[in-house]
Amino acid sequence: MTNHTAHADRLWERYKAKQDKQARQALIELYAPLVKYVAGRLAMHMPNNVELEDLESYGAFGLLDAVDKFDPERDVKFETYATTRIRGAIIDGLRSADWVPRSTRAKAKALEETIQVLTNRLGRSPSDDEVAAALEVPMERYYQMLDEVRGNVLI
Repeated sequence: MTNHTAHADRLWERYKAKQDKQARQALIELYAPLVKYVAGRLAMHMPNNVELEDLESYGAFGLLDAVDKFDPERDVKFETYATTRIRGAIIDGLRSADWVPRSTRAKAKALEETIQVLTNRLGRSPSDDEVAAALEVPMERYYQMLDEVRGNVLI
């Protein structure tokens, strides 16, 4: 057993057996780098407008939750358990901060993908008529779709 593991085991014992707040704080500090790691991994797959600090902030709540709910008696490493909780907290935080409804985001994605396919196929930007035809919607519906996503989602 490494010195790090033995130290962590003692902290878990103090925290779970005696609800020692200092042990809890020490555990949070010990595992804080896990939040940075998980947030950094998720940030690689996020748009540029998502700040790493926001991801880390959401992840910190996941770490707190993981420390409070972890059962050292189970045969699971804390890092494995906490990583899942941190990732979930980050995703929940992003969802709660996203004021755009999923249906609007889905419409924006369909428009974006259709425009991209047509641009690649035609070698130029497609006209509104071409996009509407590719989406198999009348022009009026196509313009409604544009109005629904404009201002809410950047396509």
